[in-house]
Amino acid sequence: MAIKFLAADDRPREKFLQKGKSSLSDSELLAIIMGSGNKDENAIELARKILNSVNNSWNQLSLLSVKDLMKFKGIGAIKAISIISALEIGRRRAVQEIPEKIIIGNSHDAYAVLRNQLADLRTEEFWAIFLNNSNKVIHISRLTQGGISQSIVDVRTLYKTALDHFSTGIIIAHNHPSGSLTPSREDMNITQKIKEAGNTLSIQLLDHIIVTQDSYLSFSDSGLL
Repeated sequence: MAIKFLAADDRPREKFLQKGKSSLSDSELLAIIMGSGNKDENAIELARKILNSVNNSWNQLSLLSVKDLMKFKGIGAIKAISIISALEIGRRRAVQEIPEKIIIGNSHDAYAVLRNQLADLRTEEFWAIFLNNSNKVIHISRLTQGGISQSIVDVRTLYKTALDHFSTGIIIAHNHPSGSLTPSREDMNITQKIKEAGNTLSIQLLDHIIVTQDSYLSFSDSGLL
């Protein structure tokens, strides 16, 4: 059957079969995930409206909740969950692509390792990268959820993990869902506490990275360590 005779909601699928996945626009991909539009808009038109609302950014779309998506006519809970699930699969795939033995040479390397875990979160999490003498990543761990002020990092747990993996250096990181790159008083205090504990154990705190959705701040680069 020619594409022009197919229902509008089916045309992206036909295009996928005939030309491949890379031929599809963002709105066509989203239309396939949704499956259908509403009585006034086909799936592609509705997908285009949703993407326009987030400046055509998949990153921004990933921040929307089920409730946010259901504000669009034709998006019920099932469609909203399908959209969020597809974006979460993409995030997890990106995380798995991180090389196990990547070498951290600068703050951007550290940011590249952790941005997929932290950039799109709506609540704060605290992570650590553990390195060997060659600055190769030997372990990555999430230490807390809920923010530094709500869930103080257990420095003993951090350094126990470092010792368990024979780590000689660590990089700590957390996200700011607000988008602000300004360190808080709690950020400064916990950084100093971790640095001092590391000095005692001869495990160097190499950096503290604050991650936002599209940028980062390095304590080391900024002279805050």
